[in-house]
Amino acid sequence: MIREQQPAISVFSIGMMGMGVVSVVSRDFAFGWQPVPEFHPGCEALAVACGLFMIAAGAALLFKAGAAKASRALLPFLLAWFCLKIPAVVLAPQIEGVWIGFGEIGMLLAGGWVLFARLSGLANTRFLGPLTGARGVRGAQILFGLSTIPVGLGHLFYTPISATLIPAWMPFRYWLAFGTGVAQIACGLAIALSLFARAAALVETALLAIFAFFVWGPNTWFATAPKMAGTPAGWRFPLTAFLITWVIGGAAWLIADSASNRLPFARSPERLPQRDASLSGAER
Repeated sequence: MIREQQPAISVFSIGMMGMGVVSVVSRDFAFGWQPVPEFHPGCEALAVACGLFMIAAGAALLFKAGAAKASRALLPFLLAWFCLKIPAVVLAPQIEGVWIGFGEIGMLLAGGWVLFARLSGLANTRFLGPLTGARGVRGAQILFGLSTIPVGLGHLFYTPISATLIPAWMPFRYWLAFGTGVAQIACGLAIALSLFARAAALVETALLAIFAFFVWGPNTWFATAPKMAGTPAGWRFPLTAFLITWVIGGAAWLIADSASNRLPFARSPERLPQRDASLSGAER
């Protein structure tokens, strides 16, 4: 990956490795973000195996020699993770809460798709080639944009709950929560429609960074009472929430690095922006 794209990859990779460490230590999956059906025996072993995979894949992305293979392995892994959210959407589509989780993992999958499109080196293959290059990157941007919308709607549907997560010392917490939802919906639409998509993705990255540190920051990991009512006590839930927000923020940054601020009618459909035309170090 060219130098200006490395920070986004590093953030994404660190988040994946962090989630992997939590899975290995706890011998469990990431709560509702990784809704693997409970079964015995073998559930704990599978959780540890998935955790080790995330650690290995995240680490490999940081190095030229392993980036291509890591991107190839991560995409189907994240796709499986995404598919785990589908049953809840099918069974209870009227509940906005299930769409929030669906959207969050969709955003994460989009980040993995960008990495696959730019790092995998499979452009000349028959079946996977269409998922790479400019076409693949654009598909990832559309997926990310559409997935952001239900996450933003969640702040509007559950504004009172979202407001309680904002630190008490901040003023106008209700309107901050409401405004965050509106901003996320606007960012999602802009990215999906390629309307100043880079700026929108950077705004979304900033929103996620603020949410990670102000809502699920280190002070919540050691709190005696849960940050959110109805969630488990202890360190694992808030740390997992922090890491999932972190890694989705990394995905948003990857989308920003792949996008342009030009309007759709001003850009050539056959070319990526100059920053996207460069191949990764693993491809050179």
